[in-house]
Amino acid sequence: MSDEGVFDDDAIEAARVLFAHPVSFLMGAAAMDGLPTPDLPEVAFAGRSNVGKSSLINALVGHKHLARASNEPGRTREVNFFVLDAQLRLVDLPGYGFAKTSKTTADKFQNLGRAYLRGRPNLKRVYLLIDARHGLKKVDDEALDALDVSAVSYQIVLTKADKLKAAEVDKVVADTLKAISRRPAAFPRVIATSSEKGAGMPQLRAEIAFAAELQLG
Repeated sequence: MSDEGVFDDDAIEAARVLFAHPVSFLMGAAAMDGLPTPDLPEVAFAGRSNVGKSSLINALVGHKHLARASNEPGRTREVNFFVLDAQLRLVDLPGYGFAKTSKTTADKFQNLGRAYLRGRPNLKRVYLLIDARHGLKKVDDEALDALDVSAVSYQIVLTKADKLKAAEVDKVVADTLKAISRRPAAFPRVIATSSEKGAGMPQLRAEIAFAAELQLG
């Protein structure tokens, strides 16, 4: 990786090879005492329940049905763990902004996500997914605040960027960078992606490998 934070072709290719390795669902945990032993580096994915987390995870690893998207937003109510090549765990956190869940139930699952953020020593980075068509909204502030309080490095990933024109994507990226510039735990790069078209996936794979401190080659 260069000093400017741009990954070179070798890093992009090494990350592609890593994410082409076998990946499998490990488990879903509904409570902190059910989490797997923290013996592998983990990166986690968070976002609103309709932002496309499952689609992004599937696109990263090249499997259409690894992470299951529900027809009803907010149905993912566990912390779900996937293992990549026995080197890295990808963690799907419960969505926030539930549409059809009572506040009490929503709080329970969001509290599980917060507890994971605070108490997971092997968590290397959280990727907060934001719909590129809408950018950061007021509802996202609570998630940003929770990440800052947890002091976990997090990076914004814009999803569904293929729905916008290139100039519009550039503007959303710039606006997002400005919005997080004073947040202490925010990583100062924003990646625009499309799970459908594959845009941004090579860069995101390289970011994950770098954040997880994996030795590739």
